[in-house]
Amino acid sequence: MAHTVLIVDDADFMRVMLKEIVEDMGWRVVAEAVDGFEALAAWRQTRPEVVLMDITMPNLDGTEALEAILHEDADALVVMISALGQKDQVLAAIKAGARDFIIKPFDHERVQETLTRLVPSGAPR
Repeated sequence: MAHTVLIVDDADFMRVMLKEIVEDMGWRVVAEAVDGFEALAAWRQTRPEVVLMDITMPNLDGTEALEAILHEDADALVVMISALGQKDQVLAAIKAGARDFIIKPFDHERVQETLTRLVPSGAPR
């Protein structure tokens, strides 16, 4: 059984890029969301091993969605994705409990290294 990921980003092309990277690893994208509200609903429904979530999104931003997820499951693995120049938002997300962050534009190796470090090989949880 493959490791599972929820991808959250309001930009279609970013979700497509992340999905390709994740699937190239043999992992499975169980859901995608375009804002924090959809992310929370998808997370509750699918309970993925890792959430890759953009910080800046409409409606409910990534940090607020992160806090909501961690309120329900303190062990959830959430990796924040941010654009260059969002240092304050990244620091706030890390303080809120994000396990790591990836800066856009990102490369395949950085995303794969982050996922592999957070969820070592072996059976999915």
